[in-house]
Amino acid sequence: MSLDPKTPKMDVPYLAQLARISLNAEQVEKFGAQLQQIVAYVEKLKEVNVEGIEPTAHATPITNVFRADEPRTPPGDPAPFLKNAPQQANNLFVVPKIVE
Repeated sequence: MSLDPKTPKMDVPYLAQLARISLNAEQVEKFGAQLQQIVAYVEKLKEVNVEGIEPTAHATPITNVFRADEPRTPPGDPAPFLKNAPQQANNLFVVPKIVE
C-alpha cells in the first residue's frame, strides 16, 4: 500500500511516550510507517458508500440466554442446613466479624 501524501505524519515518539514504551530509532521508523498505512487505510474506508446501511454493534443478533429469575421451590426448613454450623442464632449462621 502506498503512502498518501495527504495523510498526516505520525508523531511516533510522542505516541510511544503516551503508551509508556521505549523505542529505538529503527522501531520509530518502522512503527511510523505502519501507522501511516493504517491511517491511509482508514481514509480509504471513508470513501465507501454506506448510505442506507444501518449501523451494527454485532454481526449476529444477541439474545439473553439466562432464564427468568424466579423461585423454583419454597425455602423449606433451615434445620438441615444449620445442623453442621459451628454457631447459629435465630435460624441463621453466625460468622466472625472481619474488618480490614
